[in-house]
Amino acid sequence: MNRLLFVTAALLFFLPTTTMLHAEASLPLSLGQTLYVPAYSHIYHGNKETPLLLSVTLSIRNIDPQNPLTITTVNYHETNGALVKDYLPEPTVLSPLGSIRFVVPQRDNSGGSGANFMVTWSARQPTNPPIAESVMIGTQSQLGISFTSRGRVVTEHPLPPAKP
Repeated sequence: MNRLLFVTAALLFFLPTTTMLHAEASLPLSLGQTLYVPAYSHIYHGNKETPLLLSVTLSIRNIDPQNPLTITTVNYHETNGALVKDYLPEPTVLSPLGSIRFVVPQRDNSGGSGANFMVTWSARQPTNPPIAESVMIGTQSQLGISFTSRGRVVTEHPLPPAKP
């Protein structure tokens, strides 16, 4: 009985941790995508749903070690979907393993609790898709909070058909 308990406990502990240690499966290459990245300019706490203002940092990272990519749009939208700000007046090239960030200050609550970024990128040749994440941080009195949200692909720019 003790041996069965030990084996069960070992499986419950080691099985999930060993699967978490592996890197993500390789992602398919892409010529570009439109990404949706959740962001929160504030969240609510307490019984009275008191808003806690947050600063938001959008980080876009080119994870391809050989190919540059071009960020073509970074648009910040509010809870109802209306455009609040276009953060990128002109396309920006991210070098291999390069990154760029965009910040929504803590005092700016225009996005609301359902804010988001729409990010569009493109590449001249098939490239590893970038990682786009938002990092939210806020403090009020002795309360502090921080969390992240990862972007999701909304539209994929298809690769050309393979040559026979």
